[in-house]
Amino acid sequence: MTLLLTLLFVCLVLLAAAALFTHFVARKVEKSFPPRGEWVEVEGERIHYRRMGQGPAIVLVHGLGGQSGNFNYLPLQELAQRWTLVLPDRPGSGYSPRRDDGKANIAAQARLVAGFIRAMRFASPPLLVGHSLGGAIALSVALQEPDCIAGLALIAPLTHFDPNVPAPFRIMAIRTPRLRRFVAHTIAAPLAILNTRAVLQALFAPHAAPADFALRGGGLYGLRPASFYGAATDMAAVETDLPAQQERYGELRMPVGILFGDGDRVLDWRSNGEALRAKVAQAQLKVIPGGHMILVSEPTATAAWLEECARAAHGDLCKSAALTSVNP
Repeated sequence: MTLLLTLLFVCLVLLAAAALFTHFVARKVEKSFPPRGEWVEVEGERIHYRRMGQGPAIVLVHGLGGQSGNFNYLPLQELAQRWTLVLPDRPGSGYSPRRDDGKANIAAQARLVAGFIRAMRFASPPLLVGHSLGGAIALSVALQEPDCIAGLALIAPLTHFDPNVPAPFRIMAIRTPRLRRFVAHTIAAPLAILNTRAVLQALFAPHAAPADFALRGGGLYGLRPASFYGAATDMAAVETDLPAQQERYGELRMPVGILFGDGDRVLDWRSNGEALRAKVAQAQLKVIPGGHMILVSEPTATAAWLEECARAAHGDLCKSAALTSVNP
C-alpha cells in the first residue's frame, strides 16, 4: 500500500511538473511570436490571416497541426507581385482560437473557409490552395459552395479516409475531449520535444527538415496546449465527413491541380492523389521528388506549379491583366 501511494505521488509530481513546463513553453512562444496579421470574425470564430500582393486572389489553407507559417518557404514576395495572397490560420491552429469544437469536422471547417473568402470581398473568386488536411477542407468547399472559388490547387492532400493514423500524428489520436485537453495541458509539449527529430523526419523525408523550421515555419507554435488540442480535435473529426465526401468527387467541374511528393510518408500519392485524379476528369496530377512537406523542401517547384494552377483558374483575368499592362 505504501509503495502504491508513493508511485501515485511520484506520478502526480511528474504530471504537475509537465504541466508547469508546458505552460512555461506556451507563454514563451506566444510572447516571442506575437501575431502580425489581421483578424476577421466568421460565424463566431475569430480568424487570423495575412494578406499581401495584388492581382487575382489565391487563398492558402494549411494542414493538420500546422499554421499559415508553413507556407513561408514559398517565394511569397515574388508571387505577391502578380497575385493577391491570403494566408489564414484555421480555427484551433496558429493564432486563431477555436470557440466551438462542433465546427472541427471537415464540412464545418469548409463552411468557415467559404465564409472567410466572402469576408475578404475579392473582386472575383480565388484559387483555393489546401495542404494535407487543408486539401480535404478545400475539396469540401468546392463541393458545398463551388461558386465561391475559381479552382483548387491541392498540395499533398488528404482525399480518402484511412483508419490507420500516420506515424507523426498518432500522439494526437485521442477521441475523448477531456482526455485531449488533459494531455494538451500536461505531457503533449514534453513528448513533442522528445519526438521532434522522428516527427520531422517522417514529415520531410526523403529530405531533411530545414534548421529554421521551428521559427520560420511556425513549428514552435505547435508546442502550445491550444495547438495540440485543436489538431487532435481536427483528427478525431475527420471520419465524420471524409468517407461520404470521397464519393462525391465526380461532381467537381472546376480546375483541380494536385501536387505530391513521390516519397510522401504521411499520405501516399497513389491512394490520395491518383485516386482523386481517377474520379475527377479534369484533374491534373503532378508528382515530384520529395515528401509530405514539399511546400517547404521544394518551394521553387511548388511555386511554379501553383502559378500554373492560378493561371488555369484565373485564365480570363490573367489575360485581361496582361493586356492592361501592355496597353495602359
